[in-house]
Amino acid sequence: MTGTQRRGRKIMMTSQELDTFLTEQRTCRVATVSADGTPHVSPLWFVWDGTSMWFYSLARSRRWADLRADGRVAVAVDAGEGYGELRGVELSGRIEFVGESPRTGEPCPELGAPERLFARKNFEMDEMFHDGRHAWARLTPDKIASWDFRKLADL
Repeated sequence: MTGTQRRGRKIMMTSQELDTFLTEQRTCRVATVSADGTPHVSPLWFVWDGTSMWFYSLARSRRWADLRADGRVAVAVDAGEGYGELRGVELSGRIEFVGESPRTGEPCPELGAPERLFARKNFEMDEMFHDGRHAWARLTPDKIASWDFRKLADL
């Protein structure tokens, strides 16, 4: 095993650190690929429920069209300014669409918890409002990689 691999394991976030980080962060970068193979990266607010990342995206956006055509996605969430402060998570897998598109507020028990989390985190509201322009997608990642360069001080 190389030194880089050992260091990588030492700076990985624990499960609890990862949950805390993803719960606290607001913005991720979502990477998709268009039907013609053109990559696209865009920022998006999200919520983490401990298992899955939930996205509330404009249903008439390039990101949404890309995901409808090819549900594979990669997502990055990171924080920190100086090198020794950098930390983040990369997640990848396939998107699942949940609820109607666009979302108008039709009953959908599966969206109860993520909508409450999203409304509280981003709007300081107890209930989600629906504008008829956004829709929900869930990523339950197949792969997660994390790093926390603040741990380098201990190496």
